[in-house]
Amino acid sequence: MQDYDVTLKNLLTKPGSLLLETVAGTRDIRWLNVETPKVRNTRRDLLGETSNRRLIGIEIESRIRPRLGFRIGEYQYGTAVRYGRMPKHILLYIGPARKRIPDRYDDGENTLRWHVVDIRDLDGEALLASPHLGDNVVSVLTKLGEQAGTVRRIVEKIASQPQDDERGEALAELSMLAGLRHLTDEVIEESRKMLSEREILKNAVFGPPYREGREKGFAEGEAKGIAKGVAQGVARGVVQGEAKGRLEFLFDMLAKRFGPVPAEVRTRLKAMKPSELTEVGMRLMDVQRIEDLFV
Repeated sequence: MQDYDVTLKNLLTKPGSLLLETVAGTRDIRWLNVETPKVRNTRRDLLGETSNRRLIGIEIESRIRPRLGFRIGEYQYGTAVRYGRMPKHILLYIGPARKRIPDRYDDGENTLRWHVVDIRDLDGEALLASPHLGDNVVSVLTKLGEQAGTVRRIVEKIASQPQDDERGEALAELSMLAGLRHLTDEVIEESRKMLSEREILKNAVFGPPYREGREKGFAEGEAKGIAKGVAQGVARGVVQGEAKGRLEFLFDMLAKRFGPVPAEVRTRLKAMKPSELTEVGMRLMDVQRIEDLFV
């Protein structure tokens, strides 16, 4: 099962889920073992039973694979064999692009129907207004998620929760689902504004790249600091070495950096003023070729 499947399954089965009521038409569902008889180890994502013993199966799909009707038929009839009655089958589509999804199989002799729900068509504002964080998070997959500011509103909801565990779980769910809409970078940016760095680093999706980026930034900053310090030291050494032969000091540094110093370079340096030699020393660690010292 893909990670987004696990995330949606968790959101659908949370107590009081408005998402479940919107998709299935009821919150009154007792979840059953989702495994069907192992004809080919087929399984749907969720199978539940209402108080009036009606079976409801929910299948979560981010792409529509070939032979859809045959696969749903396996789910339906496998469930009927085990429980003695056919379930209502709901295909919940969460993919990145809107598609025309068939809602039946009909070969002229055999007919099988199922219900299709495109998550984009759900009421994103209602989900975002729900008191349940899971509903707030899933609104990123609706058409509301395409609007500027939606990710910020969701992260604000997460940040307002008093419990660390609830914030961490909701942030993990949001970062997982946001990937389906190419919004992960926006989630990271908004999270940096409203959540602690500790919570961001704990996130399984963007915690590792955030940590890597931070460490890379530290390393680059340290390297630049060292280079700048060396350059400043060289410059100071040129000035301080004037009395003892400032040119000899600079020639030594050039030789260590680039190898033997050409005669024409020595001639140009000998003609420079102390202030000009200082500028050359400042550029020494930044250039890749000795000729660039004079650019």
